[in-house]
Amino acid sequence: MNMVPVKSTNLKAVRYDPQSCKLFVRFKNSHSLYEYSGVPEYVYEELIAAKSLGKYHHLNIKYSYPYKRIE
Repeated sequence: MNMVPVKSTNLKAVRYDPQSCKLFVRFKNSHSLYEYSGVPEYVYEELIAAKSLGKYHHLNIKYSYPYKRIE
């Protein structure tokens, strides 16, 4: 899976699949990989453009979309 590295103190890399509306997030501290379902593309675009990716993730994604740890 090709992940896009990001500059963040909390997130290591992300990937978005527009066909399935799934967002994949790898975290720095735990190296865990999570899959978020039903994420609109604009949310991914806002995440990538956010001044603080970790804060955006926490406020707009973490509790808003179903997720599961896949690694």
